[in-house]
Amino acid sequence: MATWLVTGGAGFIGGNFVLEAVRLGHRVINLDALTYAGNLQTLASIENDPNHVFVHGDIGDRELVDRLLVEHQPDAVLNFAAESHVDRSIDGPGAFIQTNVVGTLALLEAARDYWKTLPDARRDAFRFLHVSTDEVYGTLDETGKFTETTPYAPNSPYSASKAASDHLVRAFHHTYGLPVLTTNCSNNYGPYHFPEKLIPLVIAKALAGEPLPVYGDGQQVRDWLFVTDHCEAIRTVLEKGRVGETYNVGGDAEKRNLEVVETICRLLDERRPRQDGQPRSRQITFVADRPGHDRRYAIDASKLQGELGWRPRHTFEDGIATTVDWYLENQDWVQHILDGSYRLERMGAEA
Repeated sequence: MATWLVTGGAGFIGGNFVLEAVRLGHRVINLDALTYAGNLQTLASIENDPNHVFVHGDIGDRELVDRLLVEHQPDAVLNFAAESHVDRSIDGPGAFIQTNVVGTLALLEAARDYWKTLPDARRDAFRFLHVSTDEVYGTLDETGKFTETTPYAPNSPYSASKAASDHLVRAFHHTYGLPVLTTNCSNNYGPYHFPEKLIPLVIAKALAGEPLPVYGDGQQVRDWLFVTDHCEAIRTVLEKGRVGETYNVGGDAEKRNLEVVETICRLLDERRPRQDGQPRSRQITFVADRPGHDRRYAIDASKLQGELGWRPRHTFEDGIATTVDWYLENQDWVQHILDGSYRLERMGAEA
């Protein structure tokens, strides 16, 4: 089995990827800075697994990354590390530039220098896979979907920083020959999602009896991708993807934000009714729209499906039901985030 250096492997998508990779028998060197969204409790089930080596550090730390590459000799670098919450990027874009642009540049330089030292067979097999977002493409009207050739038109500091990192990855392939792959995914959902994002936020607030905030008129459309389907797509691209290519990953599940919130309310009403018997949809509250809020995202994943044979295993209906059930069964994980106690494990990693 392969050895992979995974960055951002204590976050939502990266954490799910690491859990699956270790379960499949791969050896994972997991580098994460443990910013607010990094959660070691996500990785508790593999804490003592010899195939999982957790390293607390930043992708921008060249000395550390260089040491990890030399010491562990990975067959691939997979870059999940990113600041990713749009609202936070509006309030403070600097952190997004530092991690998503400057950090990615440092990681690319380290990977390039390491790749050059490898013997021929390992150099030919090495890959740098960069995980990105559909938000780099901007917004759509009611027709059409994003393809891999859609011009970039980012509309938030977050998406602009990811667009910049995508361009750096492309440039390192064309300038230095680094064997790169890029994936641009739609909105992920599923277990271990930090509860600032729409779906886990709605679940937490609905259970607490609090108002459920919906931006604007709630008619913004997103394509929803179950996180383990995304992880499988990444493994497929890593194994079969053509060097230098970009692959869009989508769940083929376009939903309006209001529809998503109403679905969660219905599922919670079925599984854990309110004591007063009222539907949780009564908790929905419309709030002022996010500045520059993109109206619609939709992914055309036909290239990935046609060339590499990947397709999502989950419909939105079964994926969202699985997600709601997971959060109901793992309230301790959620509570440790809401009360801040998950940060204590981060402090232990820093010791």
